[in-house]
Amino acid sequence: MGVQENGNKYRRMDAAGNEEDNSLTQSPEQEEGFDKSGSTRKYVLACAFFASLNSVLLGYDVGVMSGAIIFIKEDLKITEVQQEVLVGILSIISLFGSLAGGKTSDVLGRKWTIALAAIVFQSGAAIMTLAPSFAVLIIGRLLAGVGIGFGVMIAPLYIVEISPSIARGSLTSFPEIFINLGILLGYVSNYAFARLPAHINWRVMLGVGILPSVFIALALFVIPESPRWLVMQGRIDEARLVLSKTNESVKEVEERLAEIQVAAGSANAEKNEEKAVWREIINPSPAVRRMLITGCGIQCFQQITGIDATVYYSPTIFKGAGIKGNNELLAATVAVGFTKTIFILIAIILIDKVGRKPLLYVSTIGMTICLLSLSLSLTFLGNGQLGIALAILSVCGNVAFFSVGIGPVCWVLSSEIFPLRLRAQASALGAVGSRVSSGAIAMSFLSVSHAITVGGTFFVFSLISALSVAFVYKCVPETKGKSLEQIEMLFQDEREWPVGEVELGDTERLVENR
Repeated sequence: MGVQENGNKYRRMDAAGNEEDNSLTQSPEQEEGFDKSGSTRKYVLACAFFASLNSVLLGYDVGVMSGAIIFIKEDLKITEVQQEVLVGILSIISLFGSLAGGKTSDVLGRKWTIALAAIVFQSGAAIMTLAPSFAVLIIGRLLAGVGIGFGVMIAPLYIVEISPSIARGSLTSFPEIFINLGILLGYVSNYAFARLPAHINWRVMLGVGILPSVFIALALFVIPESPRWLVMQGRIDEARLVLSKTNESVKEVEERLAEIQVAAGSANAEKNEEKAVWREIINPSPAVRRMLITGCGIQCFQQITGIDATVYYSPTIFKGAGIKGNNELLAATVAVGFTKTIFILIAIILIDKVGRKPLLYVSTIGMTICLLSLSLSLTFLGNGQLGIALAILSVCGNVAFFSVGIGPVCWVLSSEIFPLRLRAQASALGAVGSRVSSGAIAMSFLSVSHAITVGGTFFVFSLISALSVAFVYKCVPETKGKSLEQIEMLFQDEREWPVGEVELGDTERLVENR
């Protein structure tokens, strides 16, 4: 199934041909009583799938660099500090892409910002693949970072704006699924090409990451523009047409369109009053301040609990636990990748059934336990078989709990809690916090580990993870099943925030559902 842009309208193309086209171009009156729930679900699913393809690039880069860096260090003779810079600079530089992504998505639209992200990333990946020196490798890394900054900001924003409320949580988690899939593919690539000569294998590993560009190009012919962006541009008929494909009834289409128009009218009124969006973010009202604390806070906690250190440096962790040999180290990382991918699928099933907050409780508490366990195993159990087994179990447990909760829920929350007039820029700001935190962890992990040992570093991560449990309790409301406009009203009322509708006792339902 696909969608083709034709003038100012999007037309569905599939085997049903003209019959399908006729059904999609019917007036609202003609559509009354027509059951299209199946086609609607498939269409929204296809949009979320293709919009998330950029996330594969981020995940692949994270996974492949964990193994490629071993051979880059050998081939280009880089120092440990250069190794940290090479790994961490991508996250730091991506903040420029995320900051520019908010404005770009408002000007070009959500769809074409996705395209821009892919083009910039692929240019950087090609330069890295052919790099003859560390300096050229860094140039490619910088370009790839900007592309990733665009990508991590725009994918969840696009999906949250095109999805119906009932499935928004699951669909907005798609980028996280694809990040995990990319990480797994990166780990598999490391293991598959590790036996090639050292001056070739890491180039092949990085070069394989260019292949998803083919599918991203195809995606541009499939996904429509965000209906909320179309309303902001005054293109109401196009927005109605997109909403008719993503909602199951004419009544729901008109209700959603009316809500969007009210929100867009408020945003446009503020533009007419020349009140800049960034000025409102810098000097926020109490409601916006609460949104920023929740959205940016959960983004930062997602990273400062050390997930990127675990993923980027898993070979280093396993080597410290006693595993010898590059092939054995890379094989162990594949197990981590499989675990991370499997548990993100569990999160997708649960996020719209049990809610965001119970998943966050289970995730943050479980990560705290696993990080503490990893710290103790690396510190006290040495290089024995028990220490190796406990280290692998702890790392796999940590990524599992991350993937079942704070990994996907973070992006859902940060995309759905902000009002339409602020959504693009505030989502970009949250993505900046995430990328800066990720870069700081990645660029300091080896140095800090030398200073306080790897076990000591993960003990610090366990303490930060414990703080994240308190943050979830205090600052994160439940948003399950609410429209974006209802969520905005939730933050307007201080009495409703941060208590929301879910407390710690609701995790019992989660355990029962699992």
